[in-house]
Amino acid sequence: MDGPNEAPENRELYALLNLSPEASDEEIRRAYRQWAQAYHPDKYQSPHMKDIATENFQRICEAYEILSDPSKRQIYDIYGMEGVNSGLELGATLNRAEEIKAELERLKKMKEREKMAAHFRSSGTILANMSLPHCLNGDGLFRGMAMTSEIQSDLSKRDAITIGGNLAVDGNEGGGAATAVFRHQISEVSSVELVASAGLRALLGVQASRTLSSHSAATMGLALSLQDGSLNLSNLWTRQLSETASGHIQVALGTQSSIAVGWLKKDERRSASGEVKIGTGSFETSVHYTHRFSPKSLCSIGGRVGSSSLEIEVGGGRKISKFSTVRWMYTIGIQGIGWKFELHRGGQKLIIPILLTQNLNPAFASGALVVPASMYFLLKKFIIKPYYLRRNKQKALEKDKNISSQVKEARAAAEKAQKLQENVANRKRNRQLETGGLVIMRALYGNERVLCNLNSSSETSLESTSEVMDVTIPLNFLVNDSGQLKLHEGVKKSGIMGFCDPCPGEPKQLYIEYAYAGNEYKISVGDYEELIIPQAPHRI
Repeated sequence: MDGPNEAPENRELYALLNLSPEASDEEIRRAYRQWAQAYHPDKYQSPHMKDIATENFQRICEAYEILSDPSKRQIYDIYGMEGVNSGLELGATLNRAEEIKAELERLKKMKEREKMAAHFRSSGTILANMSLPHCLNGDGLFRGMAMTSEIQSDLSKRDAITIGGNLAVDGNEGGGAATAVFRHQISEVSSVELVASAGLRALLGVQASRTLSSHSAATMGLALSLQDGSLNLSNLWTRQLSETASGHIQVALGTQSSIAVGWLKKDERRSASGEVKIGTGSFETSVHYTHRFSPKSLCSIGGRVGSSSLEIEVGGGRKISKFSTVRWMYTIGIQGIGWKFELHRGGQKLIIPILLTQNLNPAFASGALVVPASMYFLLKKFIIKPYYLRRNKQKALEKDKNISSQVKEARAAAEKAQKLQENVANRKRNRQLETGGLVIMRALYGNERVLCNLNSSSETSLESTSEVMDVTIPLNFLVNDSGQLKLHEGVKKSGIMGFCDPCPGEPKQLYIEYAYAGNEYKISVGDYEELIIPQAPHRI
């Protein structure tokens, strides 16, 4: 059973008609007739009241239309109004909730696939190499540039195609290539890819992948070079070593034969990886570690040691928006000292490596690391952090303003409904007074914390607060001819006609003072708790 303030889903229409989620068809029809008579526009002469009645009468009719139809009611109980409005085709074969749920899931997946198929997914990288030593020697700042681009689209549930290309310029030399990859999912555990490339590395290839077990997979590829006719064979085996760690072995046979062994360990805050690669006449070992201080900031350190490389890289990055991240890296190695700037946005990357000097001067190396890092921390403290604090504060104010506007509109709608209920509520109240029956003297609904302080707060301050509303009229309206009032368990009280949610996101409570047979009573109940009055334990 749900706790007093836990929110069962899809109960608003039941609250509107003051029904239990288990209400029978006869109870639904009876509630509809009662509410339809109270809110029928023809009962009112004033144009203003007629408009209010029309608005609420339409809500009652919509609720009855859904709850009186067994299939629509089952869909509503499972997925709410989203399910009712989803376009689900109702038929004689959909008689059980499980069948309706499965059919709705099928439609959702179909719509997701259609949406996915209608949009291409693209990614790309621009790499601009810069060199200060070359610039000082009069050879220009740019050493070279490379661009890659890729577009992927799902042709069907099992088929996908990827088209990409790359261009590279290094000094007075340049070239490019275009690649197309067709991927077919043979089964849940296996797939095959056909690859064709034209340009500097023209080739034809095929690659097959298969999941061997729940912890391991293998990939095998064969490529034919169209330039020299050579064959290249590649094999990749991966295995899940633990929940957060995996390892791989890759073997390549051909003109550039090599073997590589690597591992990766990754959790929510840390990731570490390493690889040892041995090729024909060469070897290289690399390691990399990244630590996330928060969802928006990270630092990393890495290094490479090999037959032709020795390099250490240190840096960090920060997420500047929902889709954008910037990174700065400091590199020092046998090729010199440099910086690398990266901008990631969606699937696009801009990478700018800058070679500062080819001389490994200790003072320059220290300055190239300390000065930018110090500037970043100063900028973060005095400019970036204050800016984000101001922006977050502004967003919070805008959110509060939107919530306040929504609450104001909901209060206005509740007050309109109470105007329609007032005459009937007063007649019921007077009738109950004459017979010594149930009379709601005072009823407040809203913030649980505020209402718990009822005894230490004045009546005026409680009823004037924006987090509490007076619901005396709606509850008198709901008193039946037998002098009883029942609010059903599991139905949020803000959905009752004449109520609204005065404090979204906060726990709520209903406080009632009532009279019965000449005695006074009071009771407080949670937002989803059942209420039945009068009861002797409530007596003051």
